[in-house]
Amino acid sequence: MTDHTAPTPAPDDVVWDLPGEGPQRTALLVLPHAGGNAHAYADWREHLPADVRLLIGQYPGRGARFAEDLPRDIADLAGPVAACLPPGATDDLVVLGHSMGSLVAFEVVRLLQAAGRTPRALVASACRAPFLDNPAVVHPERLDDDQLVAAIKERGGTDDAILDDPELREIVIPSIRADFAIDDVYRCPVAEARVECPVTVIGGDADPVAPAASLGRWAEVTGRAFTQHVLPGGHFYFQDQLPRFFSVLSSVVGARVTASAP
Repeated sequence: MTDHTAPTPAPDDVVWDLPGEGPQRTALLVLPHAGGNAHAYADWREHLPADVRLLIGQYPGRGARFAEDLPRDIADLAGPVAACLPPGATDDLVVLGHSMGSLVAFEVVRLLQAAGRTPRALVASACRAPFLDNPAVVHPERLDDDQLVAAIKERGGTDDAILDDPELREIVIPSIRADFAIDDVYRCPVAEARVECPVTVIGGDADPVAPAASLGRWAEVTGRAFTQHVLPGGHFYFQDQLPRFFSVLSSVVGARVTASAP
């Protein structure tokens, strides 16, 4: 866990709040991939209906949280996000993560569930089920900066211009190392790997990090509805499949909650 003497972040630095116009019926919380940040998902606002409130988690060591200690485990990523959700966000909440962010999303759901605020749905993108060992470990502690940058470029999802600029690379490399170290070793015990909401998993048919054949294991974390979608592409399949990706996502986010009969 991080040092409690580290700066305490403002809630709106931990969870970006990008509402649409008019009343917000649903909130979509997005948790970034390893080495990612909230900026990478801010453009999703334009693809969502105006009545869906977009929330994006920002991890320690980047953006306005740059001065904080780097994360050491999944709790350092998930805990602040769950604690800093804006008022009303959990009234009708869908939680989505991409790659390592899916594991963070899973842990956020578990935290909210324990607090009696279970989200409506969990969406996992391009990630192994949380009780499985990581099949694509990076071992950042064994790589120098050039080798780590090469590994990141191979996965995609990060602007090469940032990685090729020496000053910018020096800024982002520490958080990337921290995230991959967490992702390498994270594994939730099978007995604890349960959520009380429906789960949707989405992945790319050519993803070497989270092979499509393994995505169905997410069904084992829930006793509720489970849906799986495989789209063309690699680990960041959605970058070339935005219309299809948001069509799948809208089938989850657009599903209104119906009141139970008295």
